[in-house]
Amino acid sequence: MNNPNIVLFMVDQLSAKWIEKSEEGVCDLPNIRGLKTRGVTFSQAFANNPVCMASRATFATGLTTRGHGVLENGYQLDPELPTFMQMLQKGGWRTGAFGKVHFQPHYRGLYPDYKPYGFDETHITEDSRGGEWLDWVEENHPEHYEAVLATIWPTQIPEFAAYGQGRRALRTRIENIRKDFQWATDEHPRNTFGASTLPFPQEVCQTNWITMHALNFIHNMDADQPFFAQISYVQPHGPFHVPAEYLSRVNVDKIPEPVPAEWVDDPHAPKELSRRKPMTGDWEYARHCYFADLCHLDEQLGRVLEALETTNRLDNTYIIFLSDHGEMCFDHGFKSKEEKHYDTCIRVPLIISGPGLSTGLTCDAIVQHEDICPTILDATGQHMPHMPQKANHPIIKAGEFPILPGRSLLPLCATGAPEDWRTAAYCESYNHINSIHFGQWARTVRTDQYRYTYYPDGYGEQLFDLLKDPDEQHNLVADPAFAETRIHLRDRLLDLIIEQDYPKTRRELFALGVH
Repeated sequence: MNNPNIVLFMVDQLSAKWIEKSEEGVCDLPNIRGLKTRGVTFSQAFANNPVCMASRATFATGLTTRGHGVLENGYQLDPELPTFMQMLQKGGWRTGAFGKVHFQPHYRGLYPDYKPYGFDETHITEDSRGGEWLDWVEENHPEHYEAVLATIWPTQIPEFAAYGQGRRALRTRIENIRKDFQWATDEHPRNTFGASTLPFPQEVCQTNWITMHALNFIHNMDADQPFFAQISYVQPHGPFHVPAEYLSRVNVDKIPEPVPAEWVDDPHAPKELSRRKPMTGDWEYARHCYFADLCHLDEQLGRVLEALETTNRLDNTYIIFLSDHGEMCFDHGFKSKEEKHYDTCIRVPLIISGPGLSTGLTCDAIVQHEDICPTILDATGQHMPHMPQKANHPIIKAGEFPILPGRSLLPLCATGAPEDWRTAAYCESYNHINSIHFGQWARTVRTDQYRYTYYPDGYGEQLFDLLKDPDEQHNLVADPAFAETRIHLRDRLLDLIIEQDYPKTRRELFALGVH
């Protein structure tokens, strides 16, 4: 078999739960359903650190948060750390990144250079909306330029104050447009900035622009050239802005109500949660827009699959469907992600299809983002470089130093989980980029039956029996019947915390094995 192609089809801020709810009649996602039929669905896939930059650094390097050092949004991934993209590039694959990569902070600039991380070709557009896509809109669809500016939310990015070669004061223009912008329309009166139909046509939006460049990359590839394409969308990250035509594809009668904010009446709720108030708002319309966005993204997946089939590459291509973290979407009274380690936040969709893998299989083994890098290396026969050594070690040979904490998922896609596979997932959070609050440094162990979360400095604990209480409504941390379970999980959590520093990080490492 020729060297296989790899397509990483990535969406932003999508919980596994919302895919599962779509299958209960909320909306039809035929291409995701078809991908499941072609491959393996992992029902217990978890984000190690449920925030954009940390998760993306993990799947690229295969390292834990503390291994690569991207603790939260705002840290830059060091391009000196090996990535699987670099290994593929060196092995003869042509590599491309289309859409959101987010190895560099948005506030650093609107034209990030991701080629040092191992990409030959890039077309980047991220949460900021500034940069290449925005410039394309201005040049090709100037009649929609102001409406696009209205969707830009992080106007504090310094480059907006002196944008582009002309150093235009775009920040002031954006803020003036947003101040008077009318989101609600006669047809969609519930529109707000946070959940809305797009105020411009679908063909102008970020999502379609990303797909356009990805399809060009696939179609322009020489027939015998293996490639890696990271096709990574900003949606369905909030604000939820969706092409209007997809709203009708959602069965509003099937949209589930938010899981109640159980911590409000829980005397043992962690202080990190109880110091807040449950979020309110038009949750039904927000979820309507969110599910409509899934329909739009499902259509993009179909376009990519069609391109692979048209170019006779589909049978020799591994496709990995993945999200970086979840979205609470009003469950438990919260939106977004980070230190609220409920299922909707930390469990992500993961589907893998490709040559030689099982089809139509659901795997219940516990997997994490750390497993993505070794999986891609395994599929392509590539390897991370050995840990650096200055001289021969008298006992340990260079190839014996452990390199990655995760493991390839390909064996699980063919023969099932080996006996020594992990029995628990680990998840951690640090304070938000706009916070210095230590109480947000949550640490979680998740098993088949339990989720135990510890908030430091006396900020509290949570313990849920997921088999009896899948919606995480009854915190058992003070229940005497679960005292032994709590101690056992807390001890297991301590082990997992220590294991986050294994194997040794190669950040600024000159050599091992000097004697």
